[in-house]
Amino acid sequence: MATRRYERASWFLLFPWSLLSIILILLFNTVLSDWFGKNWSWITLILIIPAAIFENFKVGYSTMQVMFLKIFFSLLAFLVTGLALGISVAGWYYEKFEHVTIPRVNIPWFVLLALLVLLAIEAAQIFSLLKAVKREFLQFDQDN
Repeated sequence: MATRRYERASWFLLFPWSLLSIILILLFNTVLSDWFGKNWSWITLILIIPAAIFENFKVGYSTMQVMFLKIFFSLLAFLVTGLALGISVAGWYYEKFEHVTIPRVNIPWFVLLALLVLLAIEAAQIFSLLKAVKREFLQFDQDN
Protein backbone atom coordinates (compact mmCIF):
# COMPACT_ATOMS: atom_id res chain seq x y z
CA MET A 1 0.00 0.00 0.00
CA ALA A 2 1.37 3.37 -0.98
CA THR A 3 1.73 5.91 1.77
CA ARG A 4 0.66 9.47 1.31
CA ARG A 5 3.08 12.20 2.23
CA TYR A 6 1.39 15.25 3.70
CA GLU A 7 3.03 18.61 3.43
CA ARG A 8 2.30 21.67 5.47
CA ALA A 9 -0.30 23.95 3.92
CA SER A 10 0.77 27.39 2.76
CA TRP A 11 -0.30 30.57 4.52
CA PHE A 12 -2.43 31.45 1.49
CA LEU A 13 -4.69 28.48 2.17
CA LEU A 14 -4.80 29.07 5.92
CA PHE A 15 -5.58 32.80 5.76
CA PRO A 16 -9.27 33.71 6.36
CA TRP A 17 -9.94 35.75 3.20
CA SER A 18 -13.72 36.02 3.50
CA LEU A 19 -13.62 36.81 7.23
CA LEU A 20 -11.14 39.59 6.49
CA SER A 21 -13.40 40.86 3.72
CA ILE A 22 -16.45 40.89 6.01
CA ILE A 23 -14.54 42.72 8.74
CA LEU A 24 -13.21 45.27 6.22
CA ILE A 25 -16.69 45.85 4.79
CA LEU A 26 -18.09 46.51 8.26
CA LEU A 27 -15.15 48.69 9.32
CA PHE A 28 -15.14 50.76 6.14
CA ASN A 29 -18.90 51.16 6.32
CA THR A 30 -18.89 52.34 9.94
CA VAL A 31 -15.58 54.18 10.33
CA LEU A 32 -15.17 55.80 6.93
CA SER A 33 -18.83 56.45 6.11
CA ASP A 34 -18.65 60.06 7.34
CA TRP A 35 -15.39 60.74 5.57
CA PHE A 36 -16.33 59.43 2.11
CA GLY A 37 -20.09 59.80 2.34
CA LYS A 38 -22.47 57.22 0.99
CA ASN A 39 -20.23 56.29 -1.96
CA TRP A 40 -17.84 54.37 0.27
CA SER A 41 -20.44 51.65 0.82
CA TRP A 42 -20.50 50.95 -2.91
CA ILE A 43 -16.72 50.70 -2.99
CA THR A 44 -16.79 47.99 -0.31
CA LEU A 45 -18.74 45.73 -2.66
CA ILE A 46 -15.49 45.29 -4.60
CA LEU A 47 -14.17 43.26 -1.66
CA ILE A 48 -16.54 40.41 -2.48
CA ILE A 49 -14.75 39.41 -5.68
CA PRO A 50 -11.25 38.71 -4.27
CA ALA A 51 -12.68 37.04 -1.18
CA ALA A 52 -14.79 34.69 -3.27
CA ILE A 53 -11.92 33.85 -5.62
CA PHE A 54 -9.39 33.27 -2.84
CA GLU A 55 -11.83 31.17 -0.80
CA ASN A 56 -12.64 29.00 -3.83
CA PHE A 57 -8.98 27.99 -4.03
CA LYS A 58 -9.41 26.22 -0.68
CA VAL A 59 -12.22 23.93 -1.82
CA GLY A 60 -10.04 21.43 -3.69
CA TYR A 61 -7.39 21.33 -1.01
CA SER A 62 -8.31 18.57 1.39
CA THR A 63 -6.01 18.50 4.37
CA MET A 64 -7.59 18.41 7.78
CA GLN A 65 -5.82 21.57 8.89
CA VAL A 66 -7.22 23.63 5.99
CA MET A 67 -10.69 22.15 6.38
CA PHE A 68 -10.79 22.71 10.13
CA LEU A 69 -9.60 26.31 9.88
CA LYS A 70 -11.99 26.99 6.98
CA ILE A 71 -14.97 25.83 9.04
CA PHE A 72 -13.71 27.72 12.12
CA PHE A 73 -13.25 30.98 10.21
CA SER A 74 -16.61 30.51 8.48
CA LEU A 75 -18.33 30.25 11.85
CA LEU A 76 -16.49 33.38 13.00
CA ALA A 77 -17.69 35.17 9.85
CA PHE A 78 -21.29 34.20 10.63
CA LEU A 79 -20.80 35.43 14.22
CA VAL A 80 -19.36 38.81 13.19
CA THR A 81 -22.08 39.38 10.61
CA GLY A 82 -24.80 38.38 13.06
CA LEU A 83 -23.46 40.75 15.70
CA ALA A 84 -23.29 43.65 13.24
CA LEU A 85 -26.80 42.92 11.98
CA GLY A 86 -28.11 42.66 15.56
CA ILE A 87 -26.56 46.01 16.53
CA SER A 88 -28.01 47.61 13.41
CA VAL A 89 -31.51 46.24 13.99
CA ALA A 90 -31.41 47.19 17.69
CA GLY A 91 -30.40 50.76 16.83
CA TRP A 92 -33.15 51.00 14.23
CA TYR A 93 -35.70 49.68 16.73
CA TYR A 94 -34.72 52.16 19.44
CA GLU A 95 -34.82 55.10 17.01
CA LYS A 96 -38.12 54.08 15.44
CA PHE A 97 -40.18 52.91 18.41
CA GLU A 98 -38.47 54.08 21.60
CA HIS A 99 -37.37 57.49 20.23
CA VAL A 100 -33.94 57.08 21.78
CA THR A 101 -30.80 57.66 19.75
CA ILE A 102 -28.01 55.22 20.53
CA PRO A 103 -24.74 54.65 18.67
CA ARG A 104 -25.25 51.91 16.10
CA VAL A 105 -23.87 50.34 12.99
CA ASN A 106 -25.81 51.85 10.11
CA ILE A 107 -25.73 49.23 7.36
CA PRO A 108 -27.30 50.09 3.98
CA TRP A 109 -29.22 47.42 2.06
CA PHE A 110 -26.51 46.86 -0.56
CA VAL A 111 -23.87 46.22 2.11
CA LEU A 112 -26.24 43.70 3.71
CA LEU A 113 -26.61 42.11 0.28
CA ALA A 114 -22.81 41.92 -0.04
CA LEU A 115 -22.54 40.29 3.37
CA LEU A 116 -25.28 37.80 2.51
CA VAL A 117 -23.48 36.88 -0.72
CA LEU A 118 -20.26 36.25 1.23
CA LEU A 119 -22.13 34.15 3.79
CA ALA A 120 -23.79 32.14 1.01
CA ILE A 121 -20.35 31.44 -0.45
CA GLU A 122 -19.17 30.40 3.01
CA ALA A 123 -22.13 28.02 3.48
CA ALA A 124 -21.60 26.40 0.08
CA GLN A 125 -17.93 25.89 0.80
CA ILE A 126 -18.63 24.39 4.22
CA PHE A 127 -20.78 21.71 2.59
CA SER A 128 -18.16 20.99 -0.07
CA LEU A 129 -15.46 20.76 2.60
CA LEU A 130 -17.58 18.37 4.65
CA LYS A 131 -17.92 16.23 1.53
CA ALA A 132 -14.14 16.28 1.20
CA VAL A 133 -13.79 15.23 4.85
CA LYS A 134 -16.12 12.30 4.21
CA ARG A 135 -14.07 11.31 1.16
CA GLU A 136 -10.88 11.57 3.24
CA PHE A 137 -12.30 9.33 5.97
CA LEU A 138 -13.60 6.78 3.46
CA GLN A 139 -10.05 6.27 2.22
CA PHE A 140 -9.15 4.87 5.63
CA ASP A 141 -12.24 2.63 5.86
CA GLN A 142 -11.31 -1.05 5.49
CA ASP A 143 -14.77 -2.10 4.30
CA ASN A 144 -14.71 0.01 1.11
